[in-house]
Amino acid sequence: MVSTPNSSHIALIQANGVGRDFAGPGGTLRVLDGLDLDLAPNEIVSIVGASGSGKSTLLHILGCLDRPSRGRVAVEGQDTSRLSDRQLAELRARSVGFVFQFHHLLPEFTALENAAIPMMVAGKPLDRALEEAARLLEMVELSQRSGHKPAELSGGEQQRAAIARALANAPLVLLADEPTGNLDSRMGRSVIDLLWRLSHQEGHSMVIVTHNREVAARADRMLELKDGKLGPA
Repeated sequence: MVSTPNSSHIALIQANGVGRDFAGPGGTLRVLDGLDLDLAPNEIVSIVGASGSGKSTLLHILGCLDRPSRGRVAVEGQDTSRLSDRQLAELRARSVGFVFQFHHLLPEFTALENAAIPMMVAGKPLDRALEEAARLLEMVELSQRSGHKPAELSGGEQQRAAIARALANAPLVLLADEPTGNLDSRMGRSVIDLLWRLSHQEGHSMVIVTHNREVAARADRMLELKDGKLGPA
C-alpha cells in the first residue's frame, strides 16, 4: 500500500532536486533528474523500476557512496554537500548499513570476522567487536555457521552474514540493493522476512530496491523510478 511519510517526523534521509549525470562517449547521460525523497524514522520504502533506470545510483547517493551532480542530500539533518570525504565516510559508517545482491563478503575471513570488521574499522576493540558480531549472527540465525568462510556458506547464508555485517554499527538506515536477486524463491522469501523482522525489531528505516513487486508491495511506500524521478508505483 502506498502511503505518505508522517510529517511530524524529521526525515532521516532527505533528497531534494537530486540529479546525477555520467559522461560517456555519446555525451552526458542524465540518470537522475530533480529527484525528491524523504525517509521517515521506522519507515520502509521500496523502489522499483526498469533495469538501467538509476536505482543503484540513487542508493549510492542516499548512502553517501556517491555525490549528486545537482541537488541536496541530508542525512540526519546534515547537508552532505558540506562534508569532506573523510566526514562523509564517518557519517556513512555511523548511520547507514548496506545489503547488496552479491554479498561482498571478504573470502578469507569467517562469517563472524566479516560481521566484526565494520566495528573494528570504527575503532571498537577486537574482543568487543567479535562479541557483538556473535550476537548479530545469532539475530540472523547463523550462529552455527559463524566459523565458516563465505565459500562454505550457501547463498542464503552468505546474505544473512552480509545483513549481520550491515547491522554492525547499529545504523539508523538500511539500504538494500536487490538483496534477493541472487537467491532462489525460497531463500529470497527467507531473507526478505528477516529484513522486515529486523527492521521492525531494531527500529531501522529501510530503502529496498527490487524487481520483485510482491516484495516491494510489503513496504510502507512503494515508489517507481522513471525518467530520473520518483513517483507512486
